[in-house]
Amino acid sequence: MTGRCSRLIVLPRYGWGALLQRRLIVSILILAMFWPLGCIGFIYFSNHMELLVNFESEIDKFLRIDSGFFLLFMRVQAVFSILISVFAAPGLIAPDLANNALQLYFSRPFSRAEYVFSRLTALLGLLSLVTWIPGILLFSMQSGMAGWNWFEHNWHIGLGVFIGFLLWILLLSLLALAGSAYVKKRVIAEALILGILFVLPAATNIFNAVFNVTWASLFDPVQVTNRIWHWLLGITPESGPAVSGCWLAVVAMAVVLLAVLRRKLRPVEVVS
Repeated sequence: MTGRCSRLIVLPRYGWGALLQRRLIVSILILAMFWPLGCIGFIYFSNHMELLVNFESEIDKFLRIDSGFFLLFMRVQAVFSILISVFAAPGLIAPDLANNALQLYFSRPFSRAEYVFSRLTALLGLLSLVTWIPGILLFSMQSGMAGWNWFEHNWHIGLGVFIGFLLWILLLSLLALAGSAYVKKRVIAEALILGILFVLPAATNIFNAVFNVTWASLFDPVQVTNRIWHWLLGITPESGPAVSGCWLAVVAMAVVLLAVLRRKLRPVEVVS
């Protein structure tokens, strides 16, 4: 019998191979690299002001690398991570459900928890390429160019980028996998995930405006994560729910999504 670790790697390995054969996924990954490359150029010029000496007084504030710069970077990359998860996640679970393949998986020494972990690992690995990996590279580049003094005063930004992105892609992956498992069909799953991530924020904003409240944002994973990002990067957010409430909302969302996966990913189905 093969070891547990080797069994856990099988599904992610074949999952990555299948996803990288899809032109749409590869195209989104390539497009997601343009913004980090632009940020690299921005960081370079911000640390070589002598190249722009004639305009230093006008653009000194514009070229400042701080928490706001990394927050903007995270927001842009979050959009690409949403697109990747929308088109990648249904392809990981929906075919297994449509073709009744779970019986084959679970008839072997492979539990539901290990199946979910393997599929989650495949999606997390793909999303890491456009989120925390380029984010940490940008922070390392800025720290190397700006010197130890900048790193000493801004080390929390690098930690915030890593934790913030890790939290985001974990919640996003659970949402995408749960949506795929719930509706089973790939096209419907893609529409469901898009609706939750793009329509739900607008709906919660309308509810908050009509009833003059802020707690409705706790039901939106995008707004909840955005407030946590502000807190991690040391930026004072706009009016909204408390950060502690946002953390509790994230935990509650994760528990609900795991419960959906546990209910839908079963080796047998009872038909009434």
